[in-house]
Formats: sequence, C-alpha cells, structure tokens
Amino acid sequence: MAVQQNKVSKSRRNNRRAHDALVAANPNECANCGELKRPHHVCPSCGHYDDKEIVAVNDEVEIDEDAA
Repeated sequence: MAVQQNKVSKSRRNNRRAHDALVAANPNECANCGELKRPHHVCPSCGHYDDKEIVAVNDEVEIDEDAA
C-alpha cells in the first residue's frame, strides 16, 4: 500500500488539479439548416453532414388514434 513520505500542501495539491476543469462545448452552425451541432458530427435536426444527407429525418410521426 502506498504511503506518502511528506504531507502534500493544499497549494501543491491544487496546482496539480488546475488542469482538470471541464471545458465548454464548441458547437458549430449547420451549413444546411443553421442549427447548432457538434463539430464533425451529423446534424441531429436535419441529418446532414458536409452538405450531404446522411440520415433521413422524419418531421412528424403519424400515430393512429385507434391503435393508441
């Protein structure tokens, strides 16, 4: 079991943790629809990536009222 030789001061401990903070997301604007999306990912709104439709997205889902 590891046991430290000397006490690590709060300053030295916090200096080590200074780079552990989370960074904010970096959204880009979709070239097709203008919605914000993650870089290098398919747009969740329209399904386009690099001006090509990758995923067909349905605008509305038709639900039969008799079945529900």
